[in-house]
Amino acid sequence: MPFRLFAKAAPAVAAALPKGAKSRLVAGSALAALACGTVTGFEGLRTTAYRDVVGIPTACVGETKGIRMGMTFTKPQCEAMLLQRLSEDFAPAVERCARQPMGDDLYAAHLSLAYNIGVGAYCKSSVVRLWNAGERRASCNAFMMWDKAGGRVVAGLVKRREAERAMCLKGV
Repeated sequence: MPFRLFAKAAPAVAAALPKGAKSRLVAGSALAALACGTVTGFEGLRTTAYRDVVGIPTACVGETKGIRMGMTFTKPQCEAMLLQRLSEDFAPAVERCARQPMGDDLYAAHLSLAYNIGVGAYCKSSVVRLWNAGERRASCNAFMMWDKAGGRVVAGLVKRREAERAMCLKGV
C-alpha cells in the first residue's frame, strides 16, 4: 500500500501538489473518492437541514458550518460541499497534526474522525498522540474513545468507531 507523505516530511511532495491545493486530497483522486465515500457512508446524505442528535442544524453529509434550518441542497451541491470541506479544512489539519506517514485507508479513517469530532478535538486526541508516538495499534484502538455525543454513548457512533478502527488497523 502506498504511504502518504506530508509536506513537512517531504518538501518535494508539496511541490508536486496541484496549484492551490492545501492537501493531497484532490478532486478526482482515488483518495478523495475513498475519503468522501467513507464519510458519506457514516454520515448519510440529507438534502434538507435537520437537527442532529445534539440539536445542531445539519445538512448534506453531516455539514454544520453555515447551516440554518429550512435550507435545502441538491445531491451534487452536497457532494461538492463535502469535498471542499474535507480538502480545505480537514485534510490539512490531519496532515498537520498526525505527522507520521499513513496509507489511504488509515488516512480516510483519520479524516472521518476529524470530520465528526472537529479539528481541535482531533488534534488533541489520543488517536493523534499515540499515532505520532509510533504506537499505531494503540492509536487505532483509541478511536473507540470517541463514542459519545452530548455526554452519552450513541450506538451509531459506536458502530462508526468500530468501522473506522477496522480501517485504521488494515494499515498497521
